[in-house]
Amino acid sequence: MLFVGHGSPMNAIEDNVFSRRWMQVGRSLGKPRAILCISAHWETEGTSVTAMEEPRTIHDFGGFPQELFHVRYPARGSAWLAAETKESLIQTEVRFDDGWGLDHGCWSVMKRMFPDADVPIVQLSLDGTRDAKAHYEMGKGLSRLRHEDVLIIGSGNMVHNLGRMVLRGNDFNEAYGLDWAMEANGLLKELIDQDRHEDLVDYRRLGRSVQLAIPTAEHYLPLLYVLGAKEKADSIEYFNDQAVAGSLTMTSFIVR
Repeated sequence: MLFVGHGSPMNAIEDNVFSRRWMQVGRSLGKPRAILCISAHWETEGTSVTAMEEPRTIHDFGGFPQELFHVRYPARGSAWLAAETKESLIQTEVRFDDGWGLDHGCWSVMKRMFPDADVPIVQLSLDGTRDAKAHYEMGKGLSRLRHEDVLIIGSGNMVHNLGRMVLRGNDFNEAYGLDWAMEANGLLKELIDQDRHEDLVDYRRLGRSVQLAIPTAEHYLPLLYVLGAKEKADSIEYFNDQAVAGSLTMTSFIVR
């Protein structure tokens, strides 16, 4: 199980420290039966799960080189996993969706971790009408899928404030973190290490640095799904633990 800080979609085609580490992590995980991805970039009213046989590659961004728009990630979907996900989330109605696909929060990472696109992938949407506690509880419901050889991936960013980015040229991956971003990232990691999930769910009470780090919830909520599915005996292993462009962190972790 993973939480991945996905950052810029350019990581899908650039050879950098983040994309290389994604490749290493993918090799270390082996080949799961299927992947369930909760991405920051699919927000809905109500909860939906992709159920098509051949999910399209969604280029949900602008202003990047044309090369990036040519990328396709032809992983197949999984009717079995869509049904299992619906059955696991007994606390909410889950709709089968045939119109979405794989957004860049999913495919930009998967292209590096599983370059052959030979593992079926299903995406679960973020219901924007529900609070952080509800998303965490849905993560608990998904935990049973881990025992079916399903790799659960939350894709977002622990610190994500595009309005306060510090860009020097066009380098979205310049290693640099503002003081508040580094403070928030450190505090969130400390709470994760201590299994203080109630505090992480109630993140708006964690002070100014965290409020700046999480001005909107969508890039943070995938982390709560992963923590909800975590078991007490699981360990946490961080990777790509680095700030970029001042106000984003690529901090990621493996749960096993």
